Amino acid sequence: MGWLYLCFAGLLEIGWPVGLKMAQDPANRWTGIGIALAFLCGSGVLLWLAQRDIPLGTAYAVWTGIGGAGTFLVGLLFYGDALTVARSLGVLLIVSGVITLKLAH
Repeated sequence: MGWLYLCFAGLLEIGWPVGLKMAQDPANRWTGIGIALAFLCGSGVLLWLAQRDIPLGTAYAVWTGIGGAGTFLVGLLFYGDALTVARSLGVLLIVSGVITLKLAH
């Protein structure tokens, strides 16, 4: 069950940077901050639950890896972030590390 909590925690981890990005627009400032806080709290609770079964270092690395790679993808798809070879390689390394941590557990 810990890995399921951790995967969902990582997915929710994507929401708070997106909320902060939304908050850059004065018209959406408070909505974006509210979204960021809601996702941050939900993600934190699920990470806490996952840590019952998964070691701290592994859980944190996977959580941030899913959040980082997912936020990268959202940036590409919705915010016009640049897709370069170096950035793609970086995200590939993050995903590879997450997979390796899961297999090593």
